[in-house]
Amino acid sequence: METNKILGAIILALLLAAVFSKVADMAIHPEFPDELAYKIEVPEGGVTTSISEDVDIFAVLPDITPMLASASVENGEKIFKKCASCHTHVKGGENKTGPAMWGIVNREKGSAEGFAYSGALAAFGGDWNVEELNKFLLKPKKYIAGTKMNYNGIKKDQDRADLIKWLSSLSN
Repeated sequence: METNKILGAIILALLLAAVFSKVADMAIHPEFPDELAYKIEVPEGGVTTSISEDVDIFAVLPDITPMLASASVENGEKIFKKCASCHTHVKGGENKTGPAMWGIVNREKGSAEGFAYSGALAAFGGDWNVEELNKFLLKPKKYIAGTKMNYNGIKKDQDRADLIKWLSSLSN
């Protein structure tokens, strides 16, 4: 007799669930559109991007020097927090995964004492002037192919200007 009560309760619960489902469907009639996606009109030539793959992004990069006049040292310091896991910024600071940043602006590339630079960066030559830093910070691996710096770069021009201005303050 006990088994019959349990089976009856299970069957009653299933019947009630089915009835409530039908009642809910009758009470609420959701109307779905014929097409479930939005149509986006595309011109015949296809989608064009602001910078095509064929354009050298470093050639069309705006001049950073005028931006430095209005750059924020405080914002540059905040932006550097992303870099702090690999670089130090204090005078006499030791190298981490990346070289110490004290005095980086106008320093010769690949010249931080005690840091093993990639062959690509060491062979690149030149100084880290503001224009070179701007290009490198935009896309490090694209600007110096073969660099060990594993960072995607800073897209916003003003953020790069802020960071470069802050890095310029790290010197005697």
